[in-house]
Amino acid sequence: MRVFKFGGASVKDANGIKNVYDVLQQVGYDDVLLVVSAMGKTTNALEVVIKNYFERSAELQSSLQDVKKYHNQILLDLFEDDKNAVFTAINQLFSDLEGFLKSNKSPNYNFVYDQIVSFGEIISTTIISHYFNFRGLKNQWLDVRNFIKTDTTYRDAIVDWEQTQKLISKNVKKKVLNITQGFLGSDENNFTTTLGREGSDYTAAIFAYCLNAESVTIWKDVPGVMNADPRYFENATLLNQISYREAIELAFYGATVIHPKTLQPLQRKEIPLFVKSFLNPSLPGTSVSKGADLEPHLPCFIVKKEQLLISLSSIDFSFIMEENISEIFGLLHQYKMKVSLIQNSAISFSVCIEDKFGNFNDLKNVLSKKFKVSYNENVSLYTIRHFNEKASEMVEKGKQVLLKQVSRETMQIVTKETTN
Repeated sequence: MRVFKFGGASVKDANGIKNVYDVLQQVGYDDVLLVVSAMGKTTNALEVVIKNYFERSAELQSSLQDVKKYHNQILLDLFEDDKNAVFTAINQLFSDLEGFLKSNKSPNYNFVYDQIVSFGEIISTTIISHYFNFRGLKNQWLDVRNFIKTDTTYRDAIVDWEQTQKLISKNVKKKVLNITQGFLGSDENNFTTTLGREGSDYTAAIFAYCLNAESVTIWKDVPGVMNADPRYFENATLLNQISYREAIELAFYGATVIHPKTLQPLQRKEIPLFVKSFLNPSLPGTSVSKGADLEPHLPCFIVKKEQLLISLSSIDFSFIMEENISEIFGLLHQYKMKVSLIQNSAISFSVCIEDKFGNFNDLKNVLSKKFKVSYNENVSLYTIRHFNEKASEMVEKGKQVLLKQVSRETMQIVTKETTN
């Protein structure tokens, strides 16, 4: 079986969905499992619904209506009339969403987030499944929440691999086209969980691992894995092939083409990963496999924007020792801070973090009881794999360098834009 993943950009409108159908006609669809994300920016739109639910109830219905109108327009563009059963199915899903908003009693933001945002993927795959049937492409729609089981860490759930393996290997039919959702799972009480933003790639890897898949293909709007994000760097170059190890390094440092958790299950079973363009499916794209040399071998640039650089120093000028660092990391974990870089000296400790859950002020208040805390907001963290002097100079030009760290293969630079 082959596993294909199509992200939100590939199904953002009716033409995108038609293009996915065309891609399958070109590359084949027998014995394929399709993992699909929410359409376009639906996840962002549902996040507005959630925010209004908690903070601006007067605007809740308007934001929900925006999501409905977006999907209804796609339905009208795809189907000849509104007699297709998909219209009833989508109306029912929106009724279910409104029912949850009315009946929910939980004040837990992360729990509510997962229950609401998950409708994006459910609606998306329902529309696509019906459209494929409408075009004569028979398929089996699967609710991924019946297969991927997790703990109750809402918004960043941890997979129960043993239970998930049993459910997938036993219940997913091969030799047919299966369509399921990315990003989602469910806990032991069957409440919806999510695997973290951009978690659809991870979903594809989970299914591939459990099904001993032939390969995974992530279909993107770029030719493959580039040595730099073309939004931030000029002259980005396609990487024809990279190893699992190199791809994991790039993902760890923040490369957005491949989700950080995606590669580990694939590596364990040596399942090759391909990153290809849904706009030009005949192009070879990038292959990721065991031991493949980086080709071409050149510097790879990664940038993470809107980071926080925190510097801690001891109030009494005593050394910051292992027990202090252990306590700091315990707090970073407790407040769900994603650590990207650390540096320490005798009496100071610096860390570059991503405040994904908006917990920095609470963390700062706790740290201030034991340390002098200084910080820079909205900094950028640049990582250069296989760096050289020219690459370093290019990144540093026109910026204030707050911190630089160099190892044999990797250079990391924390910068702030300079103002004239």
